[in-house]
Amino acid sequence: MTDAFTRISRAQGSYVRAIDDGPIEDWPEHFTDNAFYKVTTADNHRRGLPAGVIWADNKAMLKDRISALKEANIYEPHAYRHLLGQPAIVEESETGATSETSFLVVRITGNGPTDIFASGRYLDEYVFTNGRTLLNKRIVVCDSSRIDTLLVLPL
Repeated sequence: MTDAFTRISRAQGSYVRAIDDGPIEDWPEHFTDNAFYKVTTADNHRRGLPAGVIWADNKAMLKDRISALKEANIYEPHAYRHLLGQPAIVEESETGATSETSFLVVRITGNGPTDIFASGRYLDEYVFTNGRTLLNKRIVVCDSSRIDTLLVLPL
């Protein structure tokens, strides 16, 4: 059996590659069917406030977000580049693990500059099933209480 650290590191590498380099349609495939995904601020997370800037409670909602991104939304062309810290394994078992990973995301706009877009941490619950490592829950906790209105792509 591969250890949780290695499994999660590989899963996270694939996850950010789908967002940063595409195809973006692969991003929801990193989640279980009943997965939960939320983007929130550190202050809201600390205070236990449930609302998120992005909130989805199943994989179908994540697929809808990508569909809207590709077909309906109008936004300035841009790309992300994720820089991840090493995952800290909080708990692990034969069937899954929880982890916390720091991230930094830079945004590249058209011919414009590369700017720091977001920093924070992923609070994750992974499931190990059929040789795959899938997210059952990801809470993206952004360090800043100010989240850019151009949060189009997932973090």
